[in-house]
Amino acid sequence: MDHKNRTVLKEVILQGFSTNPNVNCGLFVLFFVIYIVTFFGNGLMICIVLLNPQLHIPMYYFLCILSILDLCYSTTVLPKLLVDLLSSHKAISPGGCGIQIYVILLVEGCECLLLATMAYDRYVAICQPLRYPIFMRWSMCYRLTILIFVASFLMCTFPSLLSPISICYNQINHFMCELLAILKLSCDNMASHELVIFSISFVSLLLPFLLILISYVCILASVLKIQSAGRSKAFSTWSSHLAVVGLYFGTAMLMYFGPSSQYSTNQEKYSSIFYVIVSPMLNPLIYSLNNREVKETVRKVFSKAFVIN
Repeated sequence: MDHKNRTVLKEVILQGFSTNPNVNCGLFVLFFVIYIVTFFGNGLMICIVLLNPQLHIPMYYFLCILSILDLCYSTTVLPKLLVDLLSSHKAISPGGCGIQIYVILLVEGCECLLLATMAYDRYVAICQPLRYPIFMRWSMCYRLTILIFVASFLMCTFPSLLSPISICYNQINHFMCELLAILKLSCDNMASHELVIFSISFVSLLLPFLLILISYVCILASVLKIQSAGRSKAFSTWSSHLAVVGLYFGTAMLMYFGPSSQYSTNQEKYSSIFYVIVSPMLNPLIYSLNNREVKETVRKVFSKAFVIN
């Protein structure tokens, strides 16, 4: 489309899931419950890590960062989605759309790198326990955290800021402003944008995933060598992390490495539900259900609360 035919858009229309009010009311209840569980689950996980001195170790420090990222994920998308489900006019301003895109890109990159860092933490703890206090000292953890956020911004957010997308249409088949969906509205040639997205996805998704798999192979080999008494605890943390990684990376790679013809289709829209909405809800549940220290801390917190009352 020529530049002279482009118009300045005042809003972006989000088609959402359905035009049926009954369906939208049912979805509102579902996503409202998911948001409440996500908010309190991740908030409780953060409080547990802060309140229990025994959990002031790198493993739970990174788990706390993961909960903060999940809260950012959900709060960026779900409140707006809940409003739209009860509204007949599902629209978002270009500024609000841009905020959603850039926050999601930043959090996506951070979460991928964080999960790889957590896998490295478990690898050192299980495979090289004597070197763990050296490799995962607090100064190193803080540096890794800064590196995660800086690398995510430079890899995922900054390229989008450098090459903004010119939008010519204002309706997308999605419930949020997601980068692949917004590409369908572009006036420009999509080929260059697709190449950038694929390159960024390779670095931010595939490479961390491969590092995680290598760590898991080494962990599994070490776990099989230890006695059964310590094997169950090692398998507990290993399996919980594996479940989180499988859900998050699986759906994200399905979307970002899929063919461009599928961009902004129902498949892409529903795939994003898992890594933006479902995964942040399940993360604290998976880690707490498979972690004895977390369950004991929750029990103590609630027992004290009931005693006070």
